[in-house]
Amino acid sequence: MCGRYVRRSDKQRIAEWFHAEADAAGDPMPEADYNIAPTTHQPIVRESKETGRRKLVLARWGLVPYFTRDLKDLKTMSTINARAESITTTGMWREPVRKRRCLVPADAFYEWPKDATAPRQPYAIEMKDGSPFAFAGLWDAWKDAEGKWLQSFAIVTTEANELMAKIHPRMPVILRQGDYDRWLDREETERLPLDLLRPFDAEALVMHEANAKVNSSRNNGPEMLRKAEEMAEDGILPL
Repeated sequence: MCGRYVRRSDKQRIAEWFHAEADAAGDPMPEADYNIAPTTHQPIVRESKETGRRKLVLARWGLVPYFTRDLKDLKTMSTINARAESITTTGMWREPVRKRRCLVPADAFYEWPKDATAPRQPYAIEMKDGSPFAFAGLWDAWKDAEGKWLQSFAIVTTEANELMAKIHPRMPVILRQGDYDRWLDREETERLPLDLLRPFDAEALVMHEANAKVNSSRNNGPEMLRKAEEMAEDGILPL
């Protein structure tokens, strides 16, 4: 699964990296976030229905299906992740995977050992070259009783690669840059690009222990990516 991730890049960096246009009429993009948690609003990239170009918009992490009657109905289920193996057969994901696919910009993500006991040690996974990347995402739009629209998204997960399998059986789907257009294509609603939902190359990633402070979503900052012991060695005071 994927329950926390990192976005160092700001609005301009994301727009440049993903060749996307920012939504001028939308809410201001949040600053860098080193401990992104579910229900927060984060930037996603999708294909504009009007222009066909990539568009950068804000959306809530935790997909709210268009047919939802009340947000309270989702309290008993998790909609932050969509399993690649069942997105074409599960009612919540069938429509989004056909018509509403998106990119979720990230710079790293966290994972915890599947069978560890508390306090659990978080691990950070990043690209070896430090570059931004994109999770495969699904988005939807829901209108509340007052007529206000809420856009939201989920991150698609798949089986772990050799690196991730050391701590957990699953990982988020990371898309290769050359596959962005195929994943975003709104016109392709029948021959779905499901072949892209595979484990990312383990050789391109690096995994290391992160700061245990990540366990609380209240903690944030670049220190989250570093172990407390390493920070102490460098003369950095703990949070």
